[in-house]
Amino acid sequence: MSTSELDFVPVRLTPGADAGEPAPARSMAGLREEHGRKRSRIAAGRPEAVARQHSLGKRTARERLDQLLDVGSFVEVDLYRRGAGSGPHTDGVVAGSGTVDGRRVFVYAQDFTISGGSLGGAHAAKIQKVMDLAVATGSPVVALNDSGGARIQEGVLALHGYGGIFRRQVAASGVIPQIAVVLGPSAGGAAYSPALADFTFMVRDTARMYLTGPDIVAQVTGERVGHDELGGADVHGSHSGVASFVHDDETECLDAVRELLSLLPSNNLEPPPALPARGAETDHRPRLADIVPVEPNKPYDIRAVLAEVVDDGDYLEVHEHWARNVVCALARVDGQVVGVVGNQPSVLAGVLDIAASQKAARFVRFCDAFNIPLVSLVDVPGFLPGTEQELGGAIRHGAKLLYAYCEATVPRIQLILRKAYGGAYIVMDSRSVGTDLSLAWPTNEIAVMGAEGAVNLLHRRELAAADDPTRLRAGLVADYRAELMHPYHAAEHGLVDDVIDPAETRAAIARGLAMLRDKRAEAPRRKHGNTPL
Repeated sequence: MSTSELDFVPVRLTPGADAGEPAPARSMAGLREEHGRKRSRIAAGRPEAVARQHSLGKRTARERLDQLLDVGSFVEVDLYRRGAGSGPHTDGVVAGSGTVDGRRVFVYAQDFTISGGSLGGAHAAKIQKVMDLAVATGSPVVALNDSGGARIQEGVLALHGYGGIFRRQVAASGVIPQIAVVLGPSAGGAAYSPALADFTFMVRDTARMYLTGPDIVAQVTGERVGHDELGGADVHGSHSGVASFVHDDETECLDAVRELLSLLPSNNLEPPPALPARGAETDHRPRLADIVPVEPNKPYDIRAVLAEVVDDGDYLEVHEHWARNVVCALARVDGQVVGVVGNQPSVLAGVLDIAASQKAARFVRFCDAFNIPLVSLVDVPGFLPGTEQELGGAIRHGAKLLYAYCEATVPRIQLILRKAYGGAYIVMDSRSVGTDLSLAWPTNEIAVMGAEGAVNLLHRRELAAADDPTRLRAGLVADYRAELMHPYHAAEHGLVDDVIDPAETRAAIARGLAMLRDKRAEAPRRKHGNTPL
């Protein structure tokens, strides 16, 4: 007898039902109710795990996304994804897309309440999916990191997952902005993901990053060190330079991420978001003439100058606590986003050293990649001398900054406030390396070195033989200044476009940016240059 000849009735058994008793009929209402319960149960997580996360002073992954994104904008992907062995749903990472101030971003937040946020194959696949969508749509990606690292029980599959993430980060570099936020541990290979991002945020007391933890350090070297001493937020914000921003709590941190996104374009094919013009082209700021001392060796805070130049005195400083002898900041001038690099005379007299060169070079390259014009505020006595700097590769690291400026095709404006000596003058976006507009104050001193040092070298024998070397030196210094270091010397040779009244600085920069807004520059065809890494 064939099956077509049987009176065949499919029956679904339910627990406790007699074998011959059919289950209740399925209904759409019942399925929808079951679906809603399942989603709510997954999203809520295990109460005891959530309580433990809160006891550590940390929010859950979903609470963090609620803080970061516009209300009701989050669209989740792969909610039901499970790892090897049918583990918990989501596999320890919440991924998807939302908006920040109405602009699309892609996000993923590692969930420490599930397997310590450890990364396995499914976990990595979700992150990779979000990154692919971000590139495909030309949207920034924000990663909220809180993970114990690779899932040991998945072995090489976990390592393979990390490799796929890193490869995508490199491919997306310079195409979409990438922001990493470290809100818990990020150890071992996981630390490379924040390091590859354009900007990295860390929260004090809860965030930590290191390749090898304190226990392994102690086993291998015998050195005893705590988690925060080895890889805490302040360590990476002040010493290693891995953290671009350091904040006291998660609310402050995630609000700062929103602020940063408001200054960035969605991708490399768009201009940064502009606000209405502020009348900066006619805005005079007499206070600028009082901020900077005429004497070249007197310190002052370059941030006071920056505050007078940018709209509302508002700027977002990057790497505020690392390499403080140079200031890098994002701001607006007449509504347009700019990147500002400024020597800081109040720290090490504003000299360039290894760390400052690295910091400024990376910032310049980011701005150039994402169509952000550059303004360089120059007051630099040279490079920091000493065997530590030379043996540490100061030449190579200084060349990074030189390379970054030479390569940049965005509008570039240089403003020389006071001294600009030697190779440091060249490196700080001089006319010779391609700045579009060079301005200077009447206090500018552009020379191979300071007058005193030049006289000591050029007239060593005369000074040694002089009856009154002090008087002779003073006269020679005055002559050197009058002949080679007067404020109009560079302008007379076309190396400075204009010497301006300090009060006109904001207006002059705004007019320069307007003049250069439609600048187009094509780089020669090549695979890529060989940056002196």
